[in-house]
Amino acid sequence: MGDLLLTGATGFVGRELLRRLLERDDRNVHALVRADDDEAAAQRLPEHERLSVWAADLERPGLGLDEACADQLAERTSTVIHCAASVSFSLGLAESRRVNVGGTARVAELAERCAARGGLDRLSYVSTAYVAGAHRGDFDEDDLDVGQSFRNPYERSKFEAERMLRDHFAHLPVQILRPSIVVGDSRTGWTSSFNVLYPPLRAFGRGAIRALPARRRSPVDVVPVDYVADSVEQLSREGPDGTFHLVAGRNATTVGRLMDLAAKGFKRPAPPVFSPGLYRRLVHPLLMWRLGAAKREALRRMEVYFPYFSMRVRFSDRRHPLAPPVEGYFAKLLEFAERARWGRRPVEPPAAGVVPLSA
Repeated sequence: MGDLLLTGATGFVGRELLRRLLERDDRNVHALVRADDDEAAAQRLPEHERLSVWAADLERPGLGLDEACADQLAERTSTVIHCAASVSFSLGLAESRRVNVGGTARVAELAERCAARGGLDRLSYVSTAYVAGAHRGDFDEDDLDVGQSFRNPYERSKFEAERMLRDHFAHLPVQILRPSIVVGDSRTGWTSSFNVLYPPLRAFGRGAIRALPARRRSPVDVVPVDYVADSVEQLSREGPDGTFHLVAGRNATTVGRLMDLAAKGFKRPAPPVFSPGLYRRLVHPLLMWRLGAAKREALRRMEVYFPYFSMRVRFSDRRHPLAPPVEGYFAKLLEFAERARWGRRPVEPPAAGVVPLSA
C-alpha cells in the first residue's frame, strides 16, 4: 500500500482527519495546502515525521504543482482523499464552481496520474448530503439527479462535482462520502467552524431572532466532526467504493426538538415559528421595515441558513453506522460555543487522543 494524499488538511474536517491518519495509520501523508511555497505551506500544519506538506492551489491548472512534483506524488501515492472545498453559502455560483467543481476535477486528474504511475487504490471525495438540495422525501446513497432545486451555490456546486466524477472519472475507484450538517466534537463541543447551525443559535441566545421561518416537524440532520473524521478515515482505508451517507438518518432531530433544547440551554423562550411562505410574504417585509440598518444586514446574513429549518428530506442510512443523536451532546456544543465566544476567541482543540469509531 502506497502513500496517502490529502487536500483540505487546514480545514475543519480535514484537520481532524489528518490527526487520525497520523495516529492510526503507518503510511506517509502528503498534504496539499494553499500557500505561496512549500515552506509557507508547512507552517500551516504541525510537524510530523510522516507528514509532507506541498504548496498547491485547487484553482490552478495541475493544482499549481510542477511536473516533477506531480510525478513524484503520483509514483508514491495510492490513496487520495479530497476534503478541500469552499463551504461558503454567500459566494456566487461561478466562484463556488471554480473551487468545488474545477478543483475536484484537478484532484481527480492527479488521481489518474497516480493510477498510471504507481496504482490507485481509492479516490475518496468528501461531498455533502445536501446534494439532495430541496428534494422532498427519502434520498438514497445512489440518488443524485432527482430533479431537485438548490438553496445556494454551495449545494449546486457540490452536486455538479459529484456528477462530474460520475460522468468523467467513472474509470477510477471513486468513493463519495456525504456528511450532513457538521458541528463540533460530540465529546468536547470543540469546533473551528461556526456555520449553519451556529449563527441562528447565537442569535437565539441573544434574543435577536424575532421570528423563524420553519416547520417544527422538519428533520435537522446533524453530525459531530469526530464521527465524520472517524468515518472518512475508516472508509478511505477499508473501502469499498461507492457512495456513503455520513448522517444521523433515523437519529436526526427535528426543528421543534432543537428549539426546545436551545430554549432550555439559553433559559429563554423560543421565537415564534411561521411557515416559510408566510415569513417571506409578511414577516420578512415587516421586520425589514421595523429594524435599523445594522440589524437588517445581520438578518440578511442569517437568512441564508433559515432554509435548513424547513427541509423535507430524509437521508437513507443503509451503508454506514449512524451518527449519535444531537440531543446527547447538544449541551457540550453550546458550552464550547459560549466559551469560544462563537468563534471570536480561538480555542485550540483538546490534546487528548481521538476515540475509535467503534468505541
